[in-house]
Amino acid sequence: MNSNDHNDVPGQAPEALIVALRKILRPVVRLMLHFQVSYPFLINLLKSMYVEVADNENALDEKRQSDSRITLLTGVHRKDVKRLRSLETTTTAVPRSISIGAQCIAYWLGLEQYRGADGLPLPLPLRTLSTHPGVVCFDDLVERVCRQDIRPRVLLDEWIRLGIAHQDDLDRVVLNTGAFTPDKGVEEKLFFFGKNIQDHLNAGTHNIMGKQPTFFDRSVYYDKLSAESLLELHDLAAQLGMSALVEMNRRALLLQQADNNNEQAIYRMNFGVFHYNNSQEKTSALSLSDQKSIRTGADQESDHA
Repeated sequence: MNSNDHNDVPGQAPEALIVALRKILRPVVRLMLHFQVSYPFLINLLKSMYVEVADNENALDEKRQSDSRITLLTGVHRKDVKRLRSLETTTTAVPRSISIGAQCIAYWLGLEQYRGADGLPLPLPLRTLSTHPGVVCFDDLVERVCRQDIRPRVLLDEWIRLGIAHQDDLDRVVLNTGAFTPDKGVEEKLFFFGKNIQDHLNAGTHNIMGKQPTFFDRSVYYDKLSAESLLELHDLAAQLGMSALVEMNRRALLLQQADNNNEQAIYRMNFGVFHYNNSQEKTSALSLSDQKSIRTGADQESDHA
């Protein structure tokens, strides 16, 4: 694909891009308003990101770029470019509970000894019982990953808090269905939100910019569905999505172990599944409509009073 195909007028973004950006930004702005992130803060964040991307990804012949060239590329004032480039870029480390927890989940879902005949993760006793010395347990799983760095009970308590796992009536540790991401914990949810949306956008922008090979990026979408149909499709999406994640995890874990001593094993990948429907938006819209009707009725009554 020729880069000129994206834009008929040099320096002017195609209308389709503006439409797409509005769609992308709407839920982002909704989230920022929820957390009371102000417009001026976003402008400063966007300005620093423009400078960072232009500086890191648009160099000529791998030479250090001048402030003037970055101003030319971004439209950010040269004084601001100089200030922003002098600041150290901060990177947020992966929360320890997520880093260790993700590895434990990968092993639990990926290795044969931790899965049943149906391929699903086995409920694990917290520790090996003397009466069942050969049975795998949660303590062994955690110690296999952490090498004594963290106590299994500490990790389990954190998982229970986040809704990743629970203990059943037999005191076994049971991995919850949606264990790839936590059900609770705002910081943990936001970590995966940023990681996954970033990579989905990375794949999409890669494809739109005409780079090869393209990344798989497909969806199935339907409208004019009843609430009952949405519920059935919601459950089907969870079932099919989890199956795909478990299978991809199993294969990726085996390949990672095979690449353990390969000096060329320097790459990463992210495979994700999402599902969405607009039932909540429709419910909110109907509720707002009802409120307006009530207000209108009240106004009419006051007019007749």
